Amino acid sequence: MRFLISLHINPAVLDALTDEEKAAIGDGHGKFIEEIKASGELITTLALADPSRSAVVSVRGEAPVVTDGPYVEAKEFLGGFYLVDCEDRERALALAAKIPDAAIEGLGVEVRQVMFADGNLDA
Repeated sequence: MRFLISLHINPAVLDALTDEEKAAIGDGHGKFIEEIKASGELITTLALADPSRSAVVSVRGEAPVVTDGPYVEAKEFLGGFYLVDCEDRERALALAAKIPDAAIEGLGVEVRQVMFADGNLDA
């Protein structure tokens, strides 16, 4: 079963951390990546740029309209994700609990099952 483990970032929470705490998060992600690579459960992982570097595209009439910046003003944003292939939901939740962000109040780690990929229904 495939699961998306998404990381929700709150810049104010990160800014309040010490340099050592920030380094521990980075080290923790490195260890987590190595563990799920070794187990064969990691499909891919990506860290996303700050939302201030994003653009929103919509179509009005027949013309695309591009707006710089995030779609919604919010204090949290999607910071990255892990796409994993594991035995079941319980294993995906156990993996998510190992991500350092899960131990920091104000940061979020969300687990959602992938319903389809490449047009094929997996669920």
